[in-house]
Amino acid sequence: MHSKRILFLSIFCLLIAVSAFADEKVITLGGKSGWTKIQRMDGVTMGSGRYGYDCIQLDTNNRKVADATDLLLDFEDGAFGDVAGKYTVRSNSFQQSSSAKMGKGSALSRGNGGIRLSGGRDTVFGKSGLVGSFMIEFWLNPSVAENGEIVLSWRSSRTENGWPLYQMISASFFNNHFRWEFTNVFSGYKDNGGQVSLSSYKTIVPNVWAHHSISFDEDTGLMEYRIDGKLEDMKYVTSNGKESGSIYSPYLGVVADLEICPSYTGRIDDFHIQRSTESRSASSLRYDSFKSTGGTFITEPILVSRCAILNRVDAITSEPAQTDVVMYVRSGDNYFSWTDTEPAWIPVDNHQRIEDVTGMYFQVKVDLYPDGGGSKTPSVTQLDLHFTEHLSPLPPFTLVAEAGNGQVTLTWSYSVDDDAGGYYIYYGERPGEYLGCDAYKGDSPINVGNVNRVTLDGLKNGKIYYFAVATYSKLDDRIIGVLSKEVYARPLRKGTAY
Repeated sequence: MHSKRILFLSIFCLLIAVSAFADEKVITLGGKSGWTKIQRMDGVTMGSGRYGYDCIQLDTNNRKVADATDLLLDFEDGAFGDVAGKYTVRSNSFQQSSSAKMGKGSALSRGNGGIRLSGGRDTVFGKSGLVGSFMIEFWLNPSVAENGEIVLSWRSSRTENGWPLYQMISASFFNNHFRWEFTNVFSGYKDNGGQVSLSSYKTIVPNVWAHHSISFDEDTGLMEYRIDGKLEDMKYVTSNGKESGSIYSPYLGVVADLEICPSYTGRIDDFHIQRSTESRSASSLRYDSFKSTGGTFITEPILVSRCAILNRVDAITSEPAQTDVVMYVRSGDNYFSWTDTEPAWIPVDNHQRIEDVTGMYFQVKVDLYPDGGGSKTPSVTQLDLHFTEHLSPLPPFTLVAEAGNGQVTLTWSYSVDDDAGGYYIYYGERPGEYLGCDAYKGDSPINVGNVNRVTLDGLKNGKIYYFAVATYSKLDDRIIGVLSKEVYARPLRKGTAY
């Protein structure tokens, strides 16, 4: 007898101990599980992360079509046409390359013709007349940097005072430097046989990506050539070679095709021509690999359980010097009412304990920032959400139904679970189907509070009813445990107990 009492007490204490501790679980995003629960990605893309898994990292600063865009070749997805749709491809010898500086594709030129484009009526090279301000830019990765490598070529003619003038625009390599030449392009300019030349100060290194940009400002007459945003050469195309002189404006004659890489061996990416009536500052010509504003990704609202508590977020990241990964979380029970700012995002630190984030749904936002030079990106390979899921409280061990006149009295033992906050009564007219609606206290289930005896009035005599009781948590009455055993009773004028 003594042994049985000890065994009962041991089981009782074990039940209490189990109910006193919540169950910690982990939801993994990314890694082996893949990034299947992403709701939004802004300025980020998929890459190759740690351990060979996909990661999320900053998207490269690809040029996008804008109002001032005249031509854009981004060479993405095996396409070699003008993204802006203003130029027509006449011939193409480019091959697709996955070794890209911007995006995931570039063009590989083997020195056998490149691409030839014909401009529409409203493009720089598609009509005769004044050009105005412009910029030509591209990323270049030459296999060689020797004489004769031509990256851009346009040849035409115009008439001046009744005499034909040969016109040419070219960008080519000369003695391991890069040189731009504009011949008879600027109306009225006679110096140096009508040729304006700008050359790189630095030596061009083969097999290294570099950004080249040349621009002309019609308001000042200033022409600038930059490599990776640094000034290489500049000239005022004016009557006195200074800002104070009269400006010679670019004027193109007979419409002719534009050739890109007609005699060049190497890779080229994001070839872009921009027209603008606004002056361009020197800083606007900088073209970092990654935008200084960074990028963001947001997960879907992730269903966990009622009143789950988010304990911490463990992220597997790569953060080169000066880069940052910043995480935010939020939670709630009904994400359909969520907006971009409500509920508020709460900043959290990697691997650190989180306080006061509870709910049925969790959502994570991650901001990624590049280094100051815009050349390095952080990445996130995996997110582990550690959360506490409260165990459902145990049901009563005993339940007794006693029938009366139009009523049934239910009596049960209190749950041994310390987390018990009260009880729901389920009732109905068929076994296991608790859809009852006769009782004066309300339809099934009825929240009767933290009691262990209830009389249900309003039941119909002669009709059999089935009952079960479930315990709910004192933390939240929506956390409901399993049902007790089922009992039944038939109300009569003379009560009958079962």
